[in-house]
Amino acid sequence: MEINYAKYSDGLVPAVIQDVSTNKVLMLGFMNEEAVQKTQELKKVTFFSRSKQRLWTKGEESGNFLLLKDIKVDCDNDTLLIKATPVGPVCHTGADTCWNEENTNENFLEQLEKIIQQRKEAAADNSYVASLFKKGINKIAQKVGEEAVEVVIEAKDNDEGLFLNESADLLFHYLILLNAKGYSLKDVTNILQQRHKKR
Repeated sequence: MEINYAKYSDGLVPAVIQDVSTNKVLMLGFMNEEAVQKTQELKKVTFFSRSKQRLWTKGEESGNFLLLKDIKVDCDNDTLLIKATPVGPVCHTGADTCWNEENTNENFLEQLEKIIQQRKEAAADNSYVASLFKKGINKIAQKVGEEAVEVVIEAKDNDEGLFLNESADLLFHYLILLNAKGYSLKDVTNILQQRHKKR
């Protein structure tokens, strides 16, 4: 990786920090060659602080580190994209990002899969999902079949609300079935992507 530190008069290059899991942009900092080396050694994102005029590891006082996952340099070799896992809030204001945005995964289906996993481990008396898992794979598969039939029935009518609600029920129970079989929606989308590439 070649970085052109001489591009700017102060020898610093901008470093955009991105959450490796959510792809949310967390903050912008500046690095010199020593800061990049320190980041790679510590596996914690380290900047050159222009106000303190020294190296500064994000989280050295607050404990809210940025754990390094990857560093890329752009096509002009003068800007870095750093992917990291944040430990706690990133901004000094206490916000998740320096743009005061909540750093959550915007893919609700992925969140729903996590919720299903949590409910799976709950008491069957307190959770529909847990009770369904308790009944076993045959019952789960049966529910997917029932919901699929409901979608087909509603597709023949013109009630948008019923059709969309039945579609949501089908997708929800399909995610439960995938979990029960030890898979996730990503396993399915990976196959679709592979098929797409072959065309």
